[in-house]
Amino acid sequence: MLNTVSPKKILIVSDAWYPQINGVVRTLEETSSELRRMGHDVLIAGPDALRWCTFAAPSYPSIKLEFLARPRLYKIVQEFKPDFIHIATEGPLGWAARNMCLYHRLPFTTSYHTRFPEYLAARVLKIFSRFVRIFSYAALRRFHTPSSAIMVATPSIEAELHKRKFRRIVRWSRGVDTKLFQPYGKNIEAYQNIPRPVLLYVGRVAIEKNLRAFLGLKTPGSKVVIGDGPDLELLRTEYPDAHFLGSMSGEILARHYAACDLFVFPSTTDTFGLVLLEACAAGLRIASYPAPGPVDVFSDPTTQKFAVLDADLHQAVQRALVLPNDPALPRTFAESFSWQACTADFYNHLQAPTPEAIKRITRLRHWLSRWWQHALALLFK
Repeated sequence: MLNTVSPKKILIVSDAWYPQINGVVRTLEETSSELRRMGHDVLIAGPDALRWCTFAAPSYPSIKLEFLARPRLYKIVQEFKPDFIHIATEGPLGWAARNMCLYHRLPFTTSYHTRFPEYLAARVLKIFSRFVRIFSYAALRRFHTPSSAIMVATPSIEAELHKRKFRRIVRWSRGVDTKLFQPYGKNIEAYQNIPRPVLLYVGRVAIEKNLRAFLGLKTPGSKVVIGDGPDLELLRTEYPDAHFLGSMSGEILARHYAACDLFVFPSTTDTFGLVLLEACAAGLRIASYPAPGPVDVFSDPTTQKFAVLDADLHQAVQRALVLPNDPALPRTFAESFSWQACTADFYNHLQAPTPEAIKRITRLRHWLSRWWQHALALLFK
């Protein structure tokens, strides 16, 4: 990408970072790479696994949650001196970064990658799900309120957040590496001795991904699950006929995509579904629920030639399997999603001005904090 702006220092704070493998990590990885190609200096601050206040997330050993990180983050800011600060996630590291920015009156932007209220609601008794959603969205609204811009991936998520009184929402789409993900062909050893068609799912193996809706389908052929998560062993026991291959990345993952016949996306809680673009780039037909993410990704009528969205997932799979198996159709569609264009949008959003009302509130909070510290010092002098 031709660089037409002066190089800037960009700090991105994210609870989701290596060694995690998920859509947020891939998005930040590709975006930071493109920013560096533009000439910018990018630093991603993820959880420090060696700190005493860093713990593994319940049922997710690979996901580290770092608490009490505000002093460490401020030290990073002092040393790196960023021109822009972006907070990518609403975890403990994201909250620490938000509070640090407010205290030191540093402007920042945020992004909304994950529908945490829906994830949490899926993990509690149904009687509590409405309360969990209300409380969770209130907490997220508080988190994002001081942000100069809240970046979201799709129109559906933008409309949903507007409805829930979020403000200053801007669009930041996603891309796909079409050099890595491409139609390599069906000749792969892992699938030589299993019945066709091969139906593929790629992603976290967790309750919020609604995998039972996929694994419980009565369809011909074989079901393949690529990914790891807290429900892996349970689902492996419940569905012994399915093939659980664990986590993959890079060209190995790309070749497994291409070797399958249909990509099934059972999730109803994703904000985008980066795996949908990867599957399209590999030349696969798609079957999905008409949920946020798929509805936006496949909004163009031309996608009906290779993608089927239906409230009945079984019908979606059956209809998708009779579509022409022409890898060029989804491949051509995927080529319209470039990381270069997404990154240009991301960089433009970083420059969003902080509203005057937010500046006044931040100054007031800063003054009250200083006043309280001074009062305590006098009291215990």
